[in-house]
Amino acid sequence: MSTLNVPPIPLSPRDDAMQLHRAFKGFGCDTSAVINILAHRDATQRAYLQQEYRAMYSEDLLKRLSSELSGKLENAVLLWMHDPAGRDAIILKQTLTVAKNLEAATEILLAYVSTPRHEGPEVNREMAENDANVLYKAGEKKLGTDEKTFVQIFSQRSAAQLAAINHFYHGKYGHSLKKAIKNETSGNFAHALLTIVQCAESPAKYFAKVLRKAMKGLGTDDTKLLRVIVTRSEIDLHYIKAEYLKKYKKTLNDAVHSETSGHYRAFLLSLLGPNQ
Repeated sequence: MSTLNVPPIPLSPRDDAMQLHRAFKGFGCDTSAVINILAHRDATQRAYLQQEYRAMYSEDLLKRLSSELSGKLENAVLLWMHDPAGRDAIILKQTLTVAKNLEAATEILLAYVSTPRHEGPEVNREMAENDANVLYKAGEKKLGTDEKTFVQIFSQRSAAQLAAINHFYHGKYGHSLKKAIKNETSGNFAHALLTIVQCAESPAKYFAKVLRKAMKGLGTDDTKLLRVIVTRSEIDLHYIKAEYLKKYKKTLNDAVHSETSGHYRAFLLSLLGPNQ
């Protein structure tokens, strides 16, 4: 469930473009006005706004935002303005070539990579039980691990199906599939499989944990923080917030408020919605 708060009767793309252009004019940028518009428009509205801005002012809105904003706010807003596919491409490029962040890459590859697969909630229990047996034989039952079998099943099964496989695995072999992965694999391969299993079991729990790690200890991992909030805002951030409160006894809004500042804080809190 999305946390995005869109006005019931939003301005037209033309009106939004005019307001943004007005915010850019003069000495300095009216950053609050920019946030108040962009943080309350959905993906379709943002796309129309970019088209209208280019038509009216013969200028690319993303380039203008990049020249008017800076730092963490610039990174967050520019990521927000891209369509989901473009946004994922940017994150993937950054994580694989700059940050070497397998966690972010796996979150994205989980949605796109390998053979086409059904992603609905339906579960084939017979197939799930069979896959649990196959994974056991490919891992814990033998000396060494048949990694190809793990790749095949993890890339071809839906999130609901993977959760069912984990259920059968635990029931038959006395521990979770996650424990088996930790015992039988290592390094980046283990990390990728664990990320997939955790996302399959409960995306909200997984991303709540990612956010907690981003804000825990000395300093804040802003790349991770803004990535999750921006990419999940129109998907399931409402459930992530609920899981965060349940697990850490603190609202996600309060956590973000204490770890950020200025317009960057205002933008992220706008995407998070009400403090609850």
